[in-house]
Amino acid sequence: MRRLQPLFNLSLLLRNSQNISSSFTTLPPLQYSISHNHPARSVISYFLRSFSTIPASSEAYEVGFVSGHRAHRYKSVDEEEEVVRYVPVKAYFLSTSIDLKSLQVENACDVIPPSSRSLNYIALRYSDFPPEIMDIGFKEHRDHRYSYRYVVVFQYGSAVLFNIADHEAEQYLDIVRKHASGLLSEMRKDDYAVVEKPSLPTWMQGGLDYIVLKSLDIDGIRIIGSVLGQSIALDHYIRQVDDMVEEFTDINRVMEKTGNFDMKRKKLFQLVGKANSNLADVIIRLGLFDRSEIAWKNANYAQILEYLREEYELNQRFGSLDFKLKFVEHNIHFLQEVLQNRRSDLLEWGVIILLTIEIAISMYEIVKDTNIIPS
Repeated sequence: MRRLQPLFNLSLLLRNSQNISSSFTTLPPLQYSISHNHPARSVISYFLRSFSTIPASSEAYEVGFVSGHRAHRYKSVDEEEEVVRYVPVKAYFLSTSIDLKSLQVENACDVIPPSSRSLNYIALRYSDFPPEIMDIGFKEHRDHRYSYRYVVVFQYGSAVLFNIADHEAEQYLDIVRKHASGLLSEMRKDDYAVVEKPSLPTWMQGGLDYIVLKSLDIDGIRIIGSVLGQSIALDHYIRQVDDMVEEFTDINRVMEKTGNFDMKRKKLFQLVGKANSNLADVIIRLGLFDRSEIAWKNANYAQILEYLREEYELNQRFGSLDFKLKFVEHNIHFLQEVLQNRRSDLLEWGVIILLTIEIAISMYEIVKDTNIIPS
């Protein structure tokens, strides 16, 4: 009955043409222009428009799929359809070193020209695969129908993949493995996601294991890839230091029970080298405290960088790593002193033995000479 009421009002307005102008003035303002020469037609179009908009409010958005991942298409009466794109991100730590020069030479056609002077990573873009998935919406490629997939490779052994499904990751990692040395027996992995939402009121918005951006471009990929690559590599070095801490903990427990330890000098020196190399790799090779030129030039990328570093707790985790390394260093110094004392004791006993032998020889010669002299 409520939907028939406008038609009843319309019939009354058409019958009473003398009051049509006054009735027309009481209508709310319309979104479209109204012809003053045909007031009845304007009123009809208004009421038809009121009926056409009733069912539109029942659906706020509809759900589709982009690249096999969820994407929401938001609709309104006067706005164009908006697609919120979901871009999967995967970070891997697969080796202790990657030769970027040879990787760049072999994949020269896929290398994206660098936007900064950083030499510890390269970004690759692949578009020669069948376009089975839609464009993820980067500004510079919005009009293209290709499925762009990005791989950011770091010299210290990390690789970060963008817009690549799980079953496709291995073929891209094999490209990197050809130029890697010190491959790990157990590759470490971390998952993340980027949601591109053009209608976002702010430049970025954080979430649980994802980040929402107004737009995602190659500099955004570099910033996100750098933090994820550092984080997954830091996990590896933290695990290495944890193993050393556990080893020294076992030694201390044995010393607590027996008052002695049986570590060889060579093994101790190996632990010293391992601790020093881990600290050097984290500070120098990972560039954990290096300034990002991209973030330095653009405050939006600086905001992303700061948020991700805080989200992954890079500073706190490095502080924990540094504390553990100091514990290892303290134990190494203590054991070195013990081994040095043992060495000194051995040398002292050697000197005592040599002196004893020399005294014995001297006594023998004296006794021998005494027996030779005639009485």
